[in-house]
Amino acid sequence: MDGVPEAHSGWTFLTNHARVLAAIAENPRTRIRDMAARCRLTERAVQKIISDLVQEGYLSRTRVGRTNFYRIEPGTILRHPADAGLSVTDLLALLARHDAHRGEGATGARTAE
Repeated sequence: MDGVPEAHSGWTFLTNHARVLAAIAENPRTRIRDMAARCRLTERAVQKIISDLVQEGYLSRTRVGRTNFYRIEPGTILRHPADAGLSVTDLLALLARHDAHRGEGATGARTAE
């Protein structure tokens, strides 16, 4: 069915919160519908995640006409004690490098590091 995320079982390396944050970092004016499709989540799940991120100070939201504009608060520190000292900006930079590297490998050639 269109609009319904594929089922997933098991664990993943990235949380849904990180996926939504990365989608916002890529496009601060992205629609909830587009984030849901990109992250393979329901729109309601994305709304809840955005609410969590706003409530905890990782994200601010401004209404511009009919569009929401999201701003990631760059100095916010990741929540887990093992990540002490790492900021949201550090995480997003790592994910951006990964996306850039993945784009380079899209030609079919894989490189060993």
